[in-house]
Amino acid sequence: MAEVITMPRLSDTMTEGKVSKWHKKVGDAVKEGDILAEIETDKAVQDFESEINGTLLYIGVEESGQAPVDSVLAIIGKEGEDISALIGGGAKSEEKKSEEEHKTENQSTAVENNEESVSTDIPEGVEVITMPRLSDTMTEGKVAKWQKNVGDTVKEGDILAEIETDKAVQDFESEFNGTLLYQGIGEGEAAEVDKILAIIGPAGTDVSGIVSGGGKKTAPKAEAKAETKSEEKKESAPVAASSTGERVAISPLAKKIAQDKGIDFSGIKGSGENGRIVKKDVENYQPSAQPATAASAPKAASAQPSVAFTPGEDSETPNSQMRNIIAKRLAESKFTAPHYYLTVEINMDKAIEARKEMNSVPDTKVSFNDMVIKAVAVALRKHPQVNSSWAGDKIVHHGNINVGVAVAVPDGLVVPVLKNTDYMNYNEISAAVKDMAGRAKTKALKANEMEGSTFSVSNLGMFGIETFTSIINQPNSAILSVGAIIEKPIVKNGQIVVGNTMKLSLACDHRVIDGATGAQFLQTLRTYLESPLTLLLG
Repeated sequence: MAEVITMPRLSDTMTEGKVSKWHKKVGDAVKEGDILAEIETDKAVQDFESEINGTLLYIGVEESGQAPVDSVLAIIGKEGEDISALIGGGAKSEEKKSEEEHKTENQSTAVENNEESVSTDIPEGVEVITMPRLSDTMTEGKVAKWQKNVGDTVKEGDILAEIETDKAVQDFESEFNGTLLYQGIGEGEAAEVDKILAIIGPAGTDVSGIVSGGGKKTAPKAEAKAETKSEEKKESAPVAASSTGERVAISPLAKKIAQDKGIDFSGIKGSGENGRIVKKDVENYQPSAQPATAASAPKAASAQPSVAFTPGEDSETPNSQMRNIIAKRLAESKFTAPHYYLTVEINMDKAIEARKEMNSVPDTKVSFNDMVIKAVAVALRKHPQVNSSWAGDKIVHHGNINVGVAVAVPDGLVVPVLKNTDYMNYNEISAAVKDMAGRAKTKALKANEMEGSTFSVSNLGMFGIETFTSIINQPNSAILSVGAIIEKPIVKNGQIVVGNTMKLSLACDHRVIDGATGAQFLQTLRTYLESPLTLLLG
């Protein structure tokens, strides 16, 4: 009988998996132990082996596709076997989903039709002004002050209102001539972008229907409006701009648009009041007309040379499964665990000498990071509260000391774990860190090699970073950030001498580790690193 293979849970934090590559295709014979596929989890890419013999009859998740844990990954059985009953549930589910989507589309269509039914034809000459998007992050605006009241005459380029965005207060100018017939937002009130801000048109026009319809209009009217605006653009005649050397009169909105487009607005002729440059002037500006203007104008000694500018292009990179999970876990840690930070500066002179002596032994290559890891493990033995985790209604004190070592990989960050680190010597720590760091960069680590940490160490000293703080790697309650060893003047026995110092920053979860406990742990760690022989007594 055919067997359904589901998406496996390959790590304790895995909720869904991604098929990086299939090693078998439908119709291939499969033996127990054969690699079916490569599954990308939130921590690594792992080979997934078949546990049964047969023929691959069905693939539930295509390459690069993702699926939740326990969903159908594949079906293996006898060649030619009928598996419609096994995938029928999935088919029914898809049909149901399709029906729901169809229902949703119908509802959406009904809503749109309803909106169209309440939309109103906008009378000729009437313009609906909506809340403008004055910055790329703006979602709503607040009317700080109205410069025109209902009934006032409005000319193109007049300031209608002062709009407060998420970044600044800006003048908002009218693009139309007419009378202010309606204010949709009162002073001091806020509204979403594209909501009705004002209505301008001939005096006495009834706009109650437009207001009740939300300012929506039918498609034919939209086309008519577009044609009208096009004609207005053709008929509008620019007025002479301010003379050379004087301050250029330009509205804030027009200035922003010019800057965004890289346009030198000093050469634009304004069509607003007193030659003021308005939005329409910038949008209609044609650079090709610049040479003629320049030729007719007298030569100015202070003329600014034009600079060739090639605008950059945005690009996108889809997030990997690892990147998505890293983002989720770090956000959870930062916003659920109350972090606090302790920093200490350590004299590394004796540690440097001790490392030289150790590395003089054949086949020994100990790094400063290895020394820190060893010192951390022994210090955790003396301060078990730091080797604990928050578990809601209790604190779990871990019996084993398992130090996680942060390793940078192309997709983000992984934390291989050294199990029972306090029982490892320098050579064992050095060999384990090198092995796991190398395999982490080739995605060859197993999930169980990145689980079970009770404390973590992150070292950016090799990049010349003197001090930094890290986000706690849950469910740990602390993480140590290791900086670079810096040669600088220090005071020793009352004398200023050249010394080597290193800064350590400890991030703690205040729910588990009190400030005094974290400080005592750092004091012990300092003793071990400043006097390496004391580790033998630990």
